[in-house]
Amino acid sequence: MLGILLLPIAVALSMSFGRVVMILAQAPDRLPLLPAFAGIAGIVIWLLIWLFLPPLTRTYILGHELTHALWTVLFGGKAFGLRVNHRGGSVRVTKSNVWITLAPYFFPLYTFVVAAVWLIMHWLWPPIQPYAPIFVFWIGLTWSFHLTFTVRYLRYNQPDIREHGRLFSYTLIYVLNLLTVGAALVAISSWTYREALADVGNNLRLLAAAAHTFYEWARTQWPTPS
Repeated sequence: MLGILLLPIAVALSMSFGRVVMILAQAPDRLPLLPAFAGIAGIVIWLLIWLFLPPLTRTYILGHELTHALWTVLFGGKAFGLRVNHRGGSVRVTKSNVWITLAPYFFPLYTFVVAAVWLIMHWLWPPIQPYAPIFVFWIGLTWSFHLTFTVRYLRYNQPDIREHGRLFSYTLIYVLNLLTVGAALVAISSWTYREALADVGNNLRLLAAAAHTFYEWARTQWPTPS
């Protein structure tokens, strides 16, 4: 039921995501040129690595298990017994919920590490600002790394997905990934977060109106037997 309720939210977010992409495409002069180029370069370079070089599977598995462990600690549990090899990995945790189980699919650990390093260094040494494109490059590369491996592993029969059901898990993962990317795009666009949120709400109202119209049409086509 929660998966079904998330579907219109996923559609509304997709509509707003498409709109913010169009805003950026129509006003390229608003983009900070060098950071934007650095981020795109990071994405492209990872895609080339993904296509033409051996995949860094063990690196992804390490990040996957560390993400389980991190979210376990965030929810007050403990994690131990981390094991990683080229065939898979595991970590033992004392607590589990939907966020801990699905975190590796919506939380790009390496991207957040790069972002955290940037924030800390910027706080400790403000003159580092001119080097921002270097960090943006690594953010683009690590986010692309997260996305490609997430799509790859979601094709398999993952126990993480089975635990909470495919419909709910896939929809939640999609929504949270779209929120992350969408929030980053809104930050560099002419949109404010208030405007973006209002657009999502408007999309939900449009979907509700369309569903009501379809329901009324269906009633006229297939009347309820008396």
